[in-house]
Amino acid sequence: MHKGRIAFAAAVAAAALTLTACGGDDDTQASAPTSDTAATSATSPATSSAPSESPAAGGDTAPGDVTAPGTTLKVGDRAVLPYEYTKDKKGTIAVTVTAIEKGTESDMAPFGDRAKGMTPYFIKLRVENVGGTDLSYSSLKLRGLLEDGKSTGVVLIGGIPGKCDNKSAPRDFTTAGASYETCSLSATTSAPITAAEFSEGDDYSDNSVVWQS
Repeated sequence: MHKGRIAFAAAVAAAALTLTACGGDDDTQASAPTSDTAATSATSPATSSAPSESPAAGGDTAPGDVTAPGTTLKVGDRAVLPYEYTKDKKGTIAVTVTAIEKGTESDMAPFGDRAKGMTPYFIKLRVENVGGTDLSYSSLKLRGLLEDGKSTGVVLIGGIPGKCDNKSAPRDFTTAGASYETCSLSATTSAPITAAEFSEGDDYSDNSVVWQS
């Protein structure tokens, strides 16, 4: 399973794009001419092994039960996960990936020339506060995976307004049952994105929870 860090950031109108690499520190940056959007490119994408099947989770996961690391779900299934946004904001959330939608290359225009040839995918999700702790203004992002279970090699922070709005939790996301909907933006230059993964935290960094379309 890809050891990828889930990016947490407040939702903003401008977006930032990073192409990850297997090694090296030669990344360069450039700014889009009409916005604060920045892009960083690298020479080769990161890879990960295909997700393993696990019988746990999905719609059969009872509230409060934590979905086991390495669990493979279908889009529409609910996973209950430990979540730490900051040291003062941590608890348990439920995540349901509701759709993985393909965009068009033209949707990537805010990212400038460095995004040419990339096809965006919109990972739409519902986030629920299960533990009832104060998680107001926190933000969650999932990563897209290719058909073979490998990383796209592209990390996107932010979203595309009107297409994939990466929203923060509302102010009242402080009680059990509170929920909101958001979108994680991913992109690929090769094979289609067919899955999304949660790999945040020690237990999930090497053995992520995956939703397959």
